Amino acid sequence: MILTMKLITRTLLTLSLKVLLSTCTLGQTWNEGNSTLVGGPCEGCEAIFEYGHNKLHSIDTLPDFKEEGTKIKISGTVYQNDGKTPARNVILYVYHTDQNGIYLNKYDKENWAKRHGYIRGWVKTNNEGKYTFYTLKPGAYPNRSVSAHIHPVILEPNGKYYWLGSYHFEGDTLLTEKEISPLSPRGGSSGLLSIHKEGNLWAGVRDIVLGKNLPGYE
Repeated sequence: MILTMKLITRTLLTLSLKVLLSTCTLGQTWNEGNSTLVGGPCEGCEAIFEYGHNKLHSIDTLPDFKEEGTKIKISGTVYQNDGKTPARNVILYVYHTDQNGIYLNKYDKENWAKRHGYIRGWVKTNNEGKYTFYTLKPGAYPNRSVSAHIHPVILEPNGKYYWLGSYHFEGDTLLTEKEISPLSPRGGSSGLLSIHKEGNLWAGVRDIVLGKNLPGYE
């Protein structure tokens, strides 16, 4: 009888813990309805919520990485608005063109994947504010009017979300002066990557300061 009661008690404790963990997880799940767009208008920023119920990590690989092309690793640290304190649990959504400069909806996806294409992904900063994603270096638009770039969108744990200036690549002949040396870059960095060889791929670093140079950010 004593053993049976111990087993029942242990089972109830396990179930209670599972419920508590599930509740915490749900509490950390944001959607467009309980979040606030800041820093001005942004067409497509709501795509950051399309990760659904997938568990996000600080490191991720975009769908094109296994294909042919220049493999790159982009990493960095996200800081709180003070520019010093690492910011944990910040979601970064990124998307870019394929090698031909096209936002290809390769798998006939719905929602914003129809516009942003299949090369997109989400990472969530760890306790040190770190993030990393692996992908292929994107191609410039077919008409060569815009340099190769990667679009980022930020979602803070408090529900604020907003766009940042694109990641660009140093040495690209299509870069404009505004892309090379912006006066007040959103997030505190221009996003211009100086990539270097790291094993069999190229690596670049971009740090981000939450709310830096964002109009209306409090």
